[in-house]
Amino acid sequence: MRDATRRAVVWEALRALLAGRTAATGRDTLHIVDAGGGTGGFAVPLATLGHVVTVVDPTPDSLAALERRAAETGVGVKGLQGDAADLGDLIEPGSADLVLCHSVLEYVEDPAGALGAVHGVLRPGGAVSVLAANSVAAALHRSLAGHFDEARRVLSDPAGRWGDRDPTPRRFSRETLSALLEAAGFSVGDVHGVRIFADLVPGMLAESDPDGLAALERAAATHPVLRDVATQIHVIAHRE
Repeated sequence: MRDATRRAVVWEALRALLAGRTAATGRDTLHIVDAGGGTGGFAVPLATLGHVVTVVDPTPDSLAALERRAAETGVGVKGLQGDAADLGDLIEPGSADLVLCHSVLEYVEDPAGALGAVHGVLRPGGAVSVLAANSVAAALHRSLAGHFDEARRVLSDPAGRWGDRDPTPRRFSRETLSALLEAAGFSVGDVHGVRIFADLVPGMLAESDPDGLAALERAAATHPVLRDVATQIHVIAHRE
């Protein structure tokens, strides 16, 4: 239930994006590519809406789990092994209406190159949904855990890391993520804060009123201050 609450803002944005894209193209069935889509947490529900979905992921075990999940749900999702940077070799150029790039840019060797590959597989007018870790939130969370030196380091580190033991290779601010997308040729649209409160509220309280927490997350997602302290930044950007 808590995972659903954490994803509520992203799903709302995706539903609005898909509705706009189907209206603009006159096509009810869209081609969606999920780069780094793993076991299909987003891909399978999107396929149940009637869209053609392809998952590109480097891990064979994740793709096997994706296949089982899709079969259990009764939908078809194509799985291809590869990284985000490989999209140009795996997906027909200019064929995708939407590319999901969720929790990928933190880990790829070359974020700019990955976004360039995403741009190449999108149709004109197509969109990318980027979800990435927020460096400001990392500082907040480290301070709440009592690691004040690490919190201070996050704020000054170009990669937004709190130390050598930090498992996340890089994090972004809203400004740095937007600049990266614009440099790759995208027009940045809606920006949302994801998991603003969900990662701060004690589990017992969150589980006592998940609908109320989800409504709060949605209300705060575009707040000009609160979105910048969210655990993740969600950006919708378009290929012109």
